[in-house]
Amino acid sequence: MSSVSRLSPLPSVTVVGIGAEGWLGLPEPLRDVVREARVVLGGRRHLDLLPPQPDQIRIAWPTPLRERLPRLIDSQESGPLVALASGDPLVSGIGSTLIDLLGPDRVRIHPSVSSVALARAEMGWAADTCVAVSLVGRKVERVLRELAPGRRVIVLSADEATPGEVAEMLTHAGYGASAMHVLGNLGGSDFSRVDATAGAWSGPAPRLNVIGIELAGPRVGGWLAGLPDSAFEHDGQLTKRDLRASALARLAPVPGDHLWDVGAGAGSIGIEWMRAHPSCTATAIEGRPERAERIGRNARRLGVPGLRVVAQAAPGAFTDLPRPDAVFVGGGATVPGVIEACLAALAPAGRLVVHGVTIETERLLGELHAAHGGELVRISVEVAAPIGSFTGWTPARTVTQWAFTRDG
Repeated sequence: MSSVSRLSPLPSVTVVGIGAEGWLGLPEPLRDVVREARVVLGGRRHLDLLPPQPDQIRIAWPTPLRERLPRLIDSQESGPLVALASGDPLVSGIGSTLIDLLGPDRVRIHPSVSSVALARAEMGWAADTCVAVSLVGRKVERVLRELAPGRRVIVLSADEATPGEVAEMLTHAGYGASAMHVLGNLGGSDFSRVDATAGAWSGPAPRLNVIGIELAGPRVGGWLAGLPDSAFEHDGQLTKRDLRASALARLAPVPGDHLWDVGAGAGSIGIEWMRAHPSCTATAIEGRPERAERIGRNARRLGVPGLRVVAQAAPGAFTDLPRPDAVFVGGGATVPGVIEACLAALAPAGRLVVHGVTIETERLLGELHAAHGGELVRISVEVAAPIGSFTGWTPARTVTQWAFTRDG
């Protein structure tokens, strides 16, 4: 087999997926790819699976990976460069990282059967009846986003401790009755399977394992905007349910978009934005440290531990933040420079939503509407509450909402 072609002046990488049987499980053409490589990159476990190859350089992944990997690859001389990966390198694997860092023209993928596919086969779960969540290099709370009675989840574990961490977390969340199927060394001769409920899990687990979960517990809330206010820990600084739903409808999250939640309070807007899709990201900007800590707790409990929290006041907090596709300003709109900085940062076709309850903020929003257009709305919400032995309407403060979309 010919060696890997060079598609750019810098070294290209061929990524070879290896199954549980290691070298013995590779088809002969892929063995040739590995044999012909001048340099082979991989984890220590993968590199130890290879037979000796004279004059071949073998390098373990550097740490931290994303920071050092491009420089390591670009420093190699001409000649075939191979990276080893587990299963399908594009299922939460090194293949995705390499493409992200180097670009698709410099990476070629030869996948093996993914652990997700093997787990589905073992469980008899059709692909459209379950979802996969990777905890490799990620926080275990990501599973909590998926909580819903009867939902099936395949968890890619980080190590042998992951099943215990997931079981404890599910039990604490009221999902201790969930069935957990811990599948060890999938596809290998030493395959193992342990079935237990989350509440009864006691371990141990193999280091290489995948967990199939059949969730059983109470409804937590939907993925459409408008979780109950009681879902959030707060000190009163919370965008209430009806207003939150209105704001998020206009912020319009789509996969891959990034949000700034300015004056985040309890973090409810950023949290619901990220719950809309696993690839949505957000930065919560909150100047009060105690509120910033509270946002982190809310995010973890509601399944989006990746929410970034910046404990600094706007607009100074905007320095070096990723460019937003949408911005919500729930507090501090009248602080000099905040709205101007948000408008300047907004990406093409980006959305800005600002809420105000004071006369001063309302005046500002009226001026912004006159200058930029958009949508200006006053929202009044009344809630039924007891009045003696009767029931009457208790009004909340009226909120003025300005929504603006930048031209694409």
